[in-house]
Amino acid sequence: MPVVVAVVVTFGPDHDIAELLRVLDEQCDHVLVVDNGTPANGLTRIKRAAAETNAEVLALGHNRGIAAAQNVGIARARELGASHILLSDHDSLPAPRMVEKLLSGFDSTGRVAAVGPLPEEDREGGDQLVYVCRSWKPGRATHAELDTDRLEVAFLIASGCLVSIDALDTIGDMDESLFIDHVDLEWGLRAHQAGYRLLVVPDAKLHHSLGDDVVMLPGRSQPVHVHGPTRNYYLARNTIALVRRHALMPWRWRVRYVYWLAKYVAFNSVLPDRGKERRRLLRRGIRDGLRGRSGPLDAGA
Repeated sequence: MPVVVAVVVTFGPDHDIAELLRVLDEQCDHVLVVDNGTPANGLTRIKRAAAETNAEVLALGHNRGIAAAQNVGIARARELGASHILLSDHDSLPAPRMVEKLLSGFDSTGRVAAVGPLPEEDREGGDQLVYVCRSWKPGRATHAELDTDRLEVAFLIASGCLVSIDALDTIGDMDESLFIDHVDLEWGLRAHQAGYRLLVVPDAKLHHSLGDDVVMLPGRSQPVHVHGPTRNYYLARNTIALVRRHALMPWRWRVRYVYWLAKYVAFNSVLPDRGKERRRLLRRGIRDGLRGRSGPLDAGA
């Protein structure tokens, strides 16, 4: 029988996560909360919610990044005898029987590294975040493509992703040098390189919030997510980092990601909200990416 351990990464949640932990406790064998430096008052609320469902809290004390927090949870899940690990953000909520439906995806032919749900944002202008392989980039899945039992994808967003321990043994854990942003993409690329498949089960639903504002641009059907200046830095830096990994990313994708980065920088540079800070951190992200700098952003550097 599979043993599923949920690993929830928290970082200053602005809401009570008790419902999330309750739902995960119903669908998983164990629930772990890895806290990435939530202030004392918030951490107390997290521990109180965890106590209601006997979830285990691993407090890191400071923000070590999403990849490091996931790896801490993965290590503890191994100790608990996990066969599969369900990754979750604190702003997600699985629909009923989501984990059961995800487990069914591992019955597919070929080696399956991870199976994800259909993540749907709970707001106007929300998006279905499923990406399939296109010639020049990972592209958003169409409604027709999602009308299936199982869909092979380019990568899976981390929240709601059910990962096989056996696959982790071969592919490796999350890349902590990226800190945040593109961590799930990088792991997915390694999974494909190792000969694994990544699947989405569209009937498994996940209510998810990216925590960003969205805007609709003329002539574009999909919303554009607006990140804060710090995320501007990581997205710029880590996009360059992945483009430079020639053995990992197909050359057509590298070309398209350079084009995407140019559009991303141009769009965010003209946003009025914290515009000066955005432009400074975008420049720094590009510079650090070209220099090969990794890890957390040091505000004093």
